[in-house]
Amino acid sequence: MIETMAFKIANQIKRIVPDHPASVPVLKYALALILNASMIILLTLFASFFTGRMVEAATILVAFALLRQVSGGIHLKTGMACVLVTSVAFTYISCISLNNGLTNLFNGIALILVLCFAPSRIEKQSRIPVRFYPLLRLLSSLLVCTNFVIGSSVVAVAFLLQSLTLIRGRR
Repeated sequence: MIETMAFKIANQIKRIVPDHPASVPVLKYALALILNASMIILLTLFASFFTGRMVEAATILVAFALLRQVSGGIHLKTGMACVLVTSVAFTYISCISLNNGLTNLFNGIALILVLCFAPSRIEKQSRIPVRFYPLLRLLSSLLVCTNFVIGSSVVAVAFLLQSLTLIRGRR
């Protein structure tokens, strides 16, 4: 659905501006990313409005996205699958409240995972040269470490969830 919408919009752009330097596939890719992120944000905030946890949901959206940008992670097969799984997960996570011990435990597990696996699966998603991957691992680790100071239980769960997407399965 997202890919189809992005394709239709990309074709419309090319019809209106035929001399635009970007090709339809490039436009479609960029539009799919924008539509995907927008739908995740809107669905998560909409659902969290009904749970009364909008602040927590917004916090999760930001924390997860920041760690995702520097650490990478698994991609689902379709944009719509990503939207649905992510929105449901973020809405669910927004309702979780952990004590300080569990928050620190989740932070510790997330830190170990990013130290072991970040960055993961960014080769085809990024233009960042491989020589900078250790810096991405360091940034990922520092980001997770900030929550040892902040102590947010929803951020700890979001970081743990994101760090689990870094683990590569058997091929």
